[in-house]
Amino acid sequence: MDTTITNLEIIDLIRAGENSTVELKENSIHQESLLQEIVAFANTEGGIIIFGVEDNTDNIVGLTKEQIDEIDKKVANITNDLIKPFLQIITKTVIIEEKLLFLIFIPKGVNKPYNTRGAIFVRQGSTKRALTDKDEILRLYQTSGNLYADEMLIENSTVYDVDLDKVHDYLKAQNKDAETINETLLVNLGIVKNGKLTLGGLLFFGDNPQRYKPVFLIKAVSFFGNDIGGTEYRESIDIEGTIPELFDDAMRFMRNNLRHTQQGQNFNTTGLLEISEIALEELLQNALIHRDYLKNSPIRLLVFDDRVEIISPGKLPNSLTIENIKMGNAVVRNNLMVSYCSKIMNYRGLGSGVSRALDAQPNTELINDIDGEQFKVIIPRPRSESYPTTH
Repeated sequence: MDTTITNLEIIDLIRAGENSTVELKENSIHQESLLQEIVAFANTEGGIIIFGVEDNTDNIVGLTKEQIDEIDKKVANITNDLIKPFLQIITKTVIIEEKLLFLIFIPKGVNKPYNTRGAIFVRQGSTKRALTDKDEILRLYQTSGNLYADEMLIENSTVYDVDLDKVHDYLKAQNKDAETINETLLVNLGIVKNGKLTLGGLLFFGDNPQRYKPVFLIKAVSFFGNDIGGTEYRESIDIEGTIPELFDDAMRFMRNNLRHTQQGQNFNTTGLLEISEIALEELLQNALIHRDYLKNSPIRLLVFDDRVEIISPGKLPNSLTIENIKMGNAVVRNNLMVSYCSKIMNYRGLGSGVSRALDAQPNTELINDIDGEQFKVIIPRPRSESYPTTH
């Protein structure tokens, strides 16, 4: 929240009413409630609390100097002693319509999750709520870079769950000695830690990744028509395996369920896929590598008569936006997996994958579904009178 906000902008906020970044208070408030509000804003998108406004009518009633002093003391006590880790907030007194208002500016936290006496709150619409779900709390750690899902250990797994042939191929691809593979090497590669597989190790080198993470797969469906609620489909499969195997089988699924057309090729050839394979490869890799692995749900690959959808769990991390990624900016959510992918898959990294996909398929639509916590890619298919396939 910009602390240089003008009086006219403050009035506009008041008239618009409470929302996910604005809270209106009439005068003094119980310290515990104020503490929870501040923590909730810091754990979400930041915001502003405006004192001196009737929150039911949005009428500006103002404060006395004594009321401002009381609120200011509570804020100082809160920030010094009751919020962990430390959070820097800014307060400001303004005069609007000849009445005193007291403003508290809470930044979007960079060291989430913030808590008060161990309790964690987030802002949801115009209210706050306590977080009790472990996965939600872990995602807050993830947004501040204090936790990487792909480095988390897989309970009950052992080094015997590693497919050594996959490790051998990984080393060979880098022209490294692949003759002696032992636990020390697996630890150094980040595949194993404390005798257990990391999530990244499991998903790239596991003998059977879905044994421990059954929903970390791709649900692929090719529908008749254009309705996701349709009950008739050409093909519906659950694609399982490691990340490279998921990628290869998903590309095979799309080749089997999309048309091939003659685009200047010899008539006797199979032709080119109706949607750019470069775009499909880049967007599929993006879904597999950059999805939120703290969300216990699969990637969905849906083929309709008029479009293809790739839906990956998790909204864009931190402050990343659609405009950012179109420009090639990136925030790495799964460092370990990016490292593996860059060595054994056709992955260039550096945030350029989406840009390449859009260059190859400019009509691709990207949707960052914040409320649904998912990232959706929609690629229109060329219009056709029927659904012929040439494989």
